[in-house]
Amino acid sequence: MHVVATAGHVDHGKSTLVRALTGMEPDRFAEEQRRGMTIDLGYAWTTLGAETLAFVDVPGHERFIATMLAGLGPAPAVLFVVAADEGWRRQSEEHLAAVDALGLTHGLLVVTRSDLADPGAAMDQARRRIAESSLGQVPAVPVSATTGHGLPELRAALRQLVIDLPSPQREGRVRLWVDRSFTIRGAGTVVTGTLGSGSLTRGDELQLDDRPVRIRGLQALGENHEQIGAVARVAVNLRGVEVDQVGRGDALLTPDAWRPTGLLDVRCAVHDGEVSQLPAELVLHLGTAAVPVRMRPLGGDVVRLTLLRPLPAEPGDRLVLRDPGRHAVAAGAVVLDAAPPPLRRRGAAAARAVALAEAERVDAATALADQVRRRGAARRTDLQALGVPTADDSSVHVVGDWLVDPDTWQHWQQRLRAAVDERTRSTPLDPRLTVEAARRLLGVPHRELLVALAEAAQLAHADGRISQPNSQSLGLGSAEVGLVQLEQHLSQNPFRAPEKPELDQWGLGVRELAAAERSGRLVRLAPDVVLLPTGPAQAMRVLAALSQPFTTSQARQALETTRRVAIPLLEHLDRRGWTIRLDAGHRQVRRG
Repeated sequence: MHVVATAGHVDHGKSTLVRALTGMEPDRFAEEQRRGMTIDLGYAWTTLGAETLAFVDVPGHERFIATMLAGLGPAPAVLFVVAADEGWRRQSEEHLAAVDALGLTHGLLVVTRSDLADPGAAMDQARRRIAESSLGQVPAVPVSATTGHGLPELRAALRQLVIDLPSPQREGRVRLWVDRSFTIRGAGTVVTGTLGSGSLTRGDELQLDDRPVRIRGLQALGENHEQIGAVARVAVNLRGVEVDQVGRGDALLTPDAWRPTGLLDVRCAVHDGEVSQLPAELVLHLGTAAVPVRMRPLGGDVVRLTLLRPLPAEPGDRLVLRDPGRHAVAAGAVVLDAAPPPLRRRGAAAARAVALAEAERVDAATALADQVRRRGAARRTDLQALGVPTADDSSVHVVGDWLVDPDTWQHWQQRLRAAVDERTRSTPLDPRLTVEAARRLLGVPHRELLVALAEAAQLAHADGRISQPNSQSLGLGSAEVGLVQLEQHLSQNPFRAPEKPELDQWGLGVRELAAAERSGRLVRLAPDVVLLPTGPAQAMRVLAALSQPFTTSQARQALETTRRVAIPLLEHLDRRGWTIRLDAGHRQVRRG
């Protein structure tokens, strides 16, 4: 399962879009449905091929910014929504500030209501603003949830988004931030949240504040499970806990694995201004928790936060600091130390800031090498989101925005060459391995790496497939003789495609013709109607000489062929945009 949160200005169609994608109603309350405005977190899900994608739908109104942060905080990716007829608005900016503060690096821009206005201007404006955030350049899709326009393209973009997400850590300790609690008759208290790492098993003991609790039952997307691993939307039935004893902002923890803290040393990135301009009283958002804090500058962009109540935090956690007076995001922050020492002497604050900066510098190379080695390959922006500096280092292999462990890079090359060799041996009619198949086989996290990997392994890459460099000269094995006869026939009669009995006589069935097409030696107009690759261009020279517009009969006579060939050939030219079909009986050659 994958989890994506929505973001965007109020009334720009976030819930309508989720409803169109999933067929589910994310607004749970009658008031929300009556007013047409989301006021609490909503949940829905859908399938994308073999993948399941769960949405956390957040409110867009400024009064519910804390609720929005509770939904966005634990999510690994964001679906940013802007309306074509309104463009970038105040809460668009506010939500983007939250995304940037959280350091999210995976997202997708959707321009809704594209049936009401040309989406181009809103898309260009939104992409420019988003490019300045931690998301950087993101794919953009214009849609209309009302007419359905663009939804297939959006689902395809979502599939690619979840493919690009880093693999979750399903081992280790659990910290499940609660975003909702309620009671089910006969079951008791149930809490929900986004499980970002680790795994939960029915019967596990967890820690809630300072008391132990036990998992009575587990659900994900409405189905019971014995065990659930990250990343997932989960519902946890707790034994012996009253509903008023747990709620949004609490965390279910692996026992004795977390030490809640009331002091944090953090590095701030102020949304608009300087650290010195921040108010002393702020609200800290971590996961689904919102806790008042008092800020004390230490030096530069490093500050100490004193929390009103302790939270289970660790170095590397991303925080949002909100100004409650302005109802606005004031800064983002990264936790440097979750158990800082007291500051008792004169000058201790400045010395502490210097010590933290030096510790970051010393640890940077070690953290980078460790993260890349552990993952095999890591995107530079993902590491930056974890607080890992990513200056170029000779100990890692650099491929675009990716950093790869050198030993892993060599291992992948060997496995890719072996996979292509096996494909050539076992499937001579189709010796090319698709990039996606190779990526999954090797466990490579992104297609961009696969293309570079093929070049490093001295393999050929074209049309989304990888093959041996000489695969074009390997022929079709036992079908090669028949293919040569077909090529000779079409060289002399470009538009007289042989009929099925003649193809069968040459040993050319559907599989052989498809293989010849993949290798670029034929163009198939229909399953058993084929021309040479030069055939369509030759046909265009003949058709351009006719009086325009022309009929199908005139085209057939000029090409000296039959309706069996002429009709699919003309449809092929229509699809390529070389000819224009005016009505049922007339076409013309596109000029210019």
